[in-house]
Amino acid sequence: MEKINDGEGHPSSSHQALKGTSRWATSLENLLEDPEGVKSFREFLKKEFSEENVLFWLACEEFKKTQGKKQMQEKAKEIYMTFLSSKASSQVNVEGQSRLSETILETPHPLMFQKLQDQIFNLMKYDSYSRFLKSDIFLNHKKSEEQEENSPEAQTAAKRASRIYNT
Repeated sequence: MEKINDGEGHPSSSHQALKGTSRWATSLENLLEDPEGVKSFREFLKKEFSEENVLFWLACEEFKKTQGKKQMQEKAKEIYMTFLSSKASSQVNVEGQSRLSETILETPHPLMFQKLQDQIFNLMKYDSYSRFLKSDIFLNHKKSEEQEENSPEAQTAAKRASRIYNT
């Protein structure tokens, strides 16, 4: 029999593990861990003209995993040019940005954007995230999830699963 994990390698029971919108609603961290959640949040931020915030946050997360100085330099420059430079196409609004210069790109390190990433995270968490949870995008997603859960097929599958595990 196959073990069920919660995505982080921890065993989970179907009764304890929150999925989809229920999980997204518990925290911005949970939302950002779910590719479907990120997709919906981006869709919402696009309408608010602030999609660059989540894109910057995701780019910084990816940057932290980058190996090798050359790759780090290239990725750091890409993040700088896309989000932080005064000529950036998707400029994010963070404090201390004006003090950043291209010289920092010469000696990159995994956490070089951490302070700025934290600022953007907090901006999303205390501003856009709460509006997202009240948005049509989120509510429609939640409604369609609930309809799927209440469909006869889902109930039959749940009954089958309970029969399997309760034998």
